[in-house]
Amino acid sequence: MRVYLNGAFVDESEARVSFDDRGFLFGDAVYEVIRLYDGRPFRLGAHLARLGRSLAGVWLPALDLRQLEEVVHELAAVEGASIPDALVYIQVSRGASPRNHPFPDPPVPPTVLAWCRPYHALPPDQFLAGIRVVTVPDDRWAKCWIKTVNLLPNVLAKEKARRAGADDAVFVRDGMAIEATSANFFVVRDGAVQTAPVTNYILPGISRQVVLELAEAAGIPVRLEPVVVEDLAQVDEVFLTHTGCGVEPVTTVDGRRLGPAAGPITRRLYDAFEALVRQPESP
Repeated sequence: MRVYLNGAFVDESEARVSFDDRGFLFGDAVYEVIRLYDGRPFRLGAHLARLGRSLAGVWLPALDLRQLEEVVHELAAVEGASIPDALVYIQVSRGASPRNHPFPDPPVPPTVLAWCRPYHALPPDQFLAGIRVVTVPDDRWAKCWIKTVNLLPNVLAKEKARRAGADDAVFVRDGMAIEATSANFFVVRDGAVQTAPVTNYILPGISRQVVLELAEAAGIPVRLEPVVVEDLAQVDEVFLTHTGCGVEPVTTVDGRRLGPAAGPITRRLYDAFEALVRQPESP
C-alpha cells in the first residue's frame, strides 16, 4: 500500500514519523476521513473544508486544500481500484520538535499523512438489524467541533459500551444526548427526525448534513432540538450518521429494545443515502 507523507507517495513500509512529532507527544494534530464509494470520494469538498476549520481551530497553518484534493484522488485511483469501498484518512500535526508545550519557535513544517484502507460493510440484512448503544456522561473538552486526534474520552466511552455488551456509546451533557463516540445522534418521534443543533460540543458531521438534506427532500419534518435523555424511553426510532456507513440504525438504547430492525423512517433515509452515494456523480 502507498502512503502519502510530507509531499511524496511512499510504500507503507517506508513511511516513518519522528518520535518527536507533536501529534504523538501531545495529540497536537487534526484529522479527516473521507469515504470512497465505488472508488469515488464522497463530499470531498465538504470534508476538506472541515479540515481547514480544524486546522484554524488549533492554530495550525492553512494547507493547500486543492493539493490535498489531488492526493485523495490519487489514493482513490491507485488503492480504490482494488478496494472500491474504502476510507481515506488524512492527519496533520504541528510537526516534529523536541518536547516542549509551547509551539515550536521558529515554526517547523507540519507532518501531513494520508492513506487508504478498505471499508468492510456488513450485508444489508445484518446492518439493518441495528446496533446497541448505551448512554455515558460527556467528559470531553469544550471544542468538539474540532476534529482533533485527542480521542481518549471517545476510546474509553467505546470500551465502556463494549464491556456493557453494546456497540457504541452516546454522550450525555446537561441531561441531553448529543452525539456518539464517532457519529451524530438522531431520534425519530411522531414522524419527525430530531437531532441536536450544532454547538461547540458537537462535531458538524458531513453525513449528518446529507441526511438533513435527504429528510427535507423527502418531506420528513426535522427538528434541530436537543434530545432530552429521559425522552429516549418514548422515541420511536434511533439512528446514527457517520462517514463509514452513512445511516446506521440503532435498535437498543440502554437495554430498551426499540424493534427488531431499522424503523420505517430510518430505512427511508438509509435507502435514500445509499441511492445518493452510488450515483455516478455524487456531489
